[in-house]
Formats: sequence, structure tokens, C-alpha cells
Amino acid sequence: MAIQEGDKLPTATFMKMGPDGPQPVNTDDVFAGKRVALFAVPGAFTPTCSAKHLPGYVEKAAMLKARGIDEIACVSVNDVFVMGAWGQAAGSGDVDMLADGNGDFAKAIGLEMDGTGFGMGQRSQRYAMVVDDGTVERLFVEGPGEFKVSSAEHMLSEL
Repeated sequence: MAIQEGDKLPTATFMKMGPDGPQPVNTDDVFAGKRVALFAVPGAFTPTCSAKHLPGYVEKAAMLKARGIDEIACVSVNDVFVMGAWGQAAGSGDVDMLADGNGDFAKAIGLEMDGTGFGMGQRSQRYAMVVDDGTVERLFVEGPGEFKVSSAEHMLSEL
């Protein structure tokens, strides 16, 4: 069953590219004591993710923070090197790029998807959530092939 509003996020470890290379960060590092806008994409460098999803959060970062968001994070079932390169290519200094390399977080929250028909293996569904101190405050899960409710614009309209 998928995570719901009011649920506490499960403990998980992501990888993040740091100044000295890949470093593990756990859910407490990312969410404890903060209000975080988290969005998930099926894959880095894919068309909708690169043309619309990530750029929307990069462009709207200041507006999100003005409405009470402390941090913005993007998560994808990709390796840390891909997520680091995508973050650099997208100019996402305001967005933490989190690698869920094995899809453990996506599975733990029940928002994994089977992308084998597209040659992508197991991935994360496209979604966005507002997480307040580790608890899901708002959750916006996209339907298959859609990009509406997980956008930065939609999140801003809901804050």
C-alpha cells in the first residue's frame, strides 16, 4: 500500500554527490526538523523530467521557500553519478539530488513502478510531497504518463 498523508516516512538511505564524491544521507539527514518539498521522477535526463519537472522546481525554488519550504529535493531510481551530473546540467543548486539507486525508498513508500516495457527496469512513480519533520503533509501522485499534480506550479498552488 502506498504511503498516505499523515504517515511518517520510512527510514531509508539515499546517495548524494558531495564535494568529495558520493556520500550516503538518510531520511533523518534530509527531513528531520525541516519542511521539505520532495519530488520524484522516473528517470534523470528523460524528456519530461528534464524539460519540465526539474526545471520547474529550479525556477520556483525561491517562491517555494517563501511559502515555508526549507529544502527542495529530487529523488530518482538512478545512481549517484547520474543524479550528480543531471543536477549540474540543470543548474539545480537549490535542489538536492538524491539517488535511490536500488529503488529501496520507492518500494518502501509503495510508489515504485515497472518500467521494463520501456527498458528502464524498476523505477519510481512520478509524485511530489511536502514532508514536515519526516511526516507526509501533502502528497500528489501522478497517473500513468501524466505530469500535472507533481509540478512545482501545482505544489505552489497547494501551499
